[in-house]
Amino acid sequence: MKLHLHKSEQQYQINGVDSQAITINHQLYTQPLIISDDALSTDWFSGAWETLDAQALEAILAFKPEVVLLGTGDKQRFVHPKHLQSFLAEHIAVECMTTAAACRTFNILTAEGRKVVAALLLEKHITAA
Repeated sequence: MKLHLHKSEQQYQINGVDSQAITINHQLYTQPLIISDDALSTDWFSGAWETLDAQALEAILAFKPEVVLLGTGDKQRFVHPKHLQSFLAEHIAVECMTTAAACRTFNILTAEGRKVVAALLLEKHITAA
């Protein structure tokens, strides 16, 4: 799915997404990643969905978000609330949604100037045995 967004001052914009890859600033990424309007980390979680825990999620806190969008692959999945304690303690909202929905929402919120971070998982990584 291609995404279109007007040019803005943000450094990173998501241009497209499917179950195999995410396109950011016209560059293809095929691994899970964390993105904000001005930072990108491709050295994040790898493993089955069931192994995503508080320690893996805490890497997101380094981006100092107000809102976290957790893209959970092709299906909406939910993180166990016990893994979100550090976000709740900092009053950071965490929304779980499909990766495609997280990408669209990321573009909208960053265009509005919100301090949003998207942690994006690809289906091929989280369902691998």
